[in-house]
Parts: sequence; structure tokens; C-alpha cells
Amino acid sequence: MEYVYAALILNETGEEINEDNITGVLEAAGVDVEESRVKALVAALEDVDIEEAIETAAAAPAAGAAAGGSDDGGDEADEADDEADEADAAEEEEDDDEDEGDGGEGLGELFG
Repeated sequence: MEYVYAALILNETGEEINEDNITGVLEAAGVDVEESRVKALVAALEDVDIEEAIETAAAAPAAGAAAGGSDDGGDEADEADDEADEADAAEEEEDDDEDEGDGGEGLGELFG
């Protein structure tokens, strides 16, 4: 991830995204730089408009959330409901445990 972050830093500062600049950012951050990874990243980003990619990525979660009511998101919604039900059940059990201690029953009654 630090390689991608280096490219994002260079993009944000208006610097050219090339092997030397990415290596410089990574070395300044104390990363042990692998030249092959730097070359692969530069090659992968050669035809990419980073600003457009960032805007598209930022818009994707909003579109996914709007589709939550469709059949595609049903399984995730069911899982969220199940987790909420389990949390409620755990809270009720804790409440029940607390209520049992209020009646004076248990080992405390033996020692009076």
C-alpha cells in the first residue's frame, strides 16, 4: 500500500509519477524499496487519470448504499440484522444475570 500512497502523494503535490520520484518518497518514509514493485506501479499508472479514479472511488460507496434495498444486498442486510439480534440477546442475558443477583439468592445467602 505504501507504494500506492507514494503515487498519491506525488499526484497531490503535482509531481510526475515516475520511478525516481516514487523511490524518493518511499525512501524518505523509511521503506525498503523494491525496484520491481516501483516499475510495476509506474507501468500500471501510465494511462490512469488518478483524479478521475479518486472521484469514481469516492462515488462508488454512495451508489452501493442506495442499492441496499435490492435483491443483491439482501444477504448483507440479513447478516446485519442477525448481528443486531445477537447483540440484543446478549444484552438481555446480561440484564437477566443482574436481575438474579437482586433477589438475594445464590451463594451470598449462605453466608448471610
